[in-house]
Amino acid sequence: MLDLIRHDRIHELRLARPPVNALDPALVRALRSAIEAATEEGARALMLSGAPGMFSAGLDVPTLLQLDRAAMRAFWVDFFDLCAALARCPIPVAAAITGHSPAGGAVLAILCDYRVMAHSIDPAKPFRIGLNEVQVGLVVPEVIQIALRRLVGAYRAERLMVAGAMISAEQAQPLGFVDELVEISQVVERARNWLDELLALPPHALAATRLLARADLAAAFADPSTFGIDDFVEAWFAPQTQAVLQALVARLKK
Repeated sequence: MLDLIRHDRIHELRLARPPVNALDPALVRALRSAIEAATEEGARALMLSGAPGMFSAGLDVPTLLQLDRAAMRAFWVDFFDLCAALARCPIPVAAAITGHSPAGGAVLAILCDYRVMAHSIDPAKPFRIGLNEVQVGLVVPEVIQIALRRLVGAYRAERLMVAGAMISAEQAQPLGFVDELVEISQVVERARNWLDELLALPPHALAATRLLARADLAAAFADPSTFGIDDFVEAWFAPQTQAVLQALVARLKK
């Protein structure tokens, strides 16, 4: 479900939940725990990675549709706690985006310090990334909107999120959605090299400057009562949203 690979002082957290690394309650809890435990286990930096061709397909909608309201609320609490763990992580985190990264997969990447994404193997089938929640009847939470605005600017973030756009890696890089594009076989290595370059800097100056630079993001995730979890649960169970999600699952089964 989640593999921990130690590269000396850099710990790689590799999503390993075939076939598409979809985020179910267990994976969300495991990832959050691994991030929070990293510094105690000697990590000075973290890297999130996925499988070749797929970083994460986002939420495991078929599984989540089986949950009742109480279980669904517990899942959203865990998911936002995972987001907060990334946003407030005391050590640098790089995303090695090894393929497609929609919705929840894009959220994980956005909250990292740096994003290295794979060029598509087939130009006719590019790897895509984006917050496509609107397309499946969900609202992009304000805290996630804040995170995307930091990368691409307010207007561009609005256009992408309101349309639920899934853009190619080649489109994402000029916008600042991702920082680098490399061949798929080099994504993990390049993300690790970027972290190594960062860790070669004076550690106190690095940590203090990074803390100041990410203070706005950390503040957005400081108070769980502002996340609007209850509103999000209600929206999830709204008839229109359920209909869209059920139709999505039906398409996936085909």
